[in-house]
Amino acid sequence: MRVEAENISKRYRYEWVLKNVTASFSSHHQYAISGPNGSGKSTLLRMLSGHLTPSEGKISFFQQGKKMDVGDVYTHLTFAAPYIDLIETFTLREIIQFHTKFKKLQNQMSVSDFMDILALPKAKNKQVRHFSSGMKQRLKLGLAICSESDLLLLDEPTSNLDQQGIQWYRNLVDQFAHNRLLIIASNADVDFDFCSQRIVVTDYKKGKSKRG
Repeated sequence: MRVEAENISKRYRYEWVLKNVTASFSSHHQYAISGPNGSGKSTLLRMLSGHLTPSEGKISFFQQGKKMDVGDVYTHLTFAAPYIDLIETFTLREIIQFHTKFKKLQNQMSVSDFMDILALPKAKNKQVRHFSSGMKQRLKLGLAICSESDLLLLDEPTSNLDQQGIQWYRNLVDQFAHNRLLIIASNADVDFDFCSQRIVVTDYKKGKSKRG
C-alpha cells in the first residue's frame, strides 16, 4: 500500500495546524511522526487514515499500484489511539469476537490465542469498563497490530503503559508489524525509535515544505 500527501494543510477556524505537508509512505517501511504535544501529530495521522479531510492539498491512496477511493481505505487499515473508544459493556472475549467479524486476526489466530498474547488472564470475562487505562491500551494495540491490515496507524502507542507494557508493545511490533505500512505518531522515542524515516510536524507550522 502507498499513501501520497501533496501539499496538505489543515485549519481549524482561523488557525493553521499544519501547512504544506508533502510526503510519501509505502509498504514495508516504518515511519514516525514526531513533535511536541498539540503540534498536529494526531491531525496528520487522521488525515493519512482518510478519516479527516485536508483543508488544502490532497491525499491519494494506492493498493497494488491502483488508486483507491478514500471511502474504501478503512477496509485496509487498523488504527489505535488513546482517544478511540472501546465498547465498554462488552467483555474481553465479546469485544474480540465482535472485532473479528470485521477484521480477521493474522495467521488465522484464534480468539483464545489472541487473549494469550494480550497477557490479561484474569480479564477474559470482565467487562471492558472495569479495565484499567493500561489494560484498555493493551487491548487497542493488540487489536490494531494483530489484525490483518495493509496500513497500521498508531497514535501515542505507549500511553498509559507501564515499563512491562512498553516492552510488550515493542515485542508485538517486532512480531506482527512487518510487511505492512506502519506510521506512528508520538513524542516519545521509545514508541518509534525503530522507524527508519521521520517527519517532524513543527517543520510544517509556517508553510515549510519537506518530503518525508
